[in-house]
Amino acid sequence: MTEIQRLLTETIEEINQREKRDNRPRFSISFIRKHPGLFIGMYVAWLATLAVMLQSETLSGSVWLLVVLFIAFNAFFFFDVYPRYHYDDIDVLDFRVCYNGEWYNTRFVPTTLIDAILHSPHVETGHKYQLRQMMERKGELSFYDVFTLTRPAVVQPGG
Repeated sequence: MTEIQRLLTETIEEINQREKRDNRPRFSISFIRKHPGLFIGMYVAWLATLAVMLQSETLSGSVWLLVVLFIAFNAFFFFDVYPRYHYDDIDVLDFRVCYNGEWYNTRFVPTTLIDAILHSPHVETGHKYQLRQMMERKGELSFYDVFTLTRPAVVQPGG
């Protein structure tokens, strides 16, 4: 493992701990805060369906099923899951992207990581130079940007 990989991994673990990213579901009412209209609409639709079922001779005996299905299908709205970030997920496009998203392209690395890389005696001067150039060009760097420094250099044919 290179020094840049080690520093990236440490930073990712710090973020996981600080943000309590542990892949566990936690009860939260953030859905109600973010989508109050949808939340009210769900209950209005449920009450309308309940009213129709109670009026129907054939469906009135299965009202319990409506209640159970409503609770089961809507319970997941009240839980948030914060997926763990992993170094190995950077630049991997598979089903994990559906769960984690492309966090490594959208999250910016903390300046402490950049400083640690620039001041580390174990990082090659060429990588430090590339990092400075990226900073000048882009301003803020994503995890993917720093990850690209860990790739082996490609030798150009004829060069």
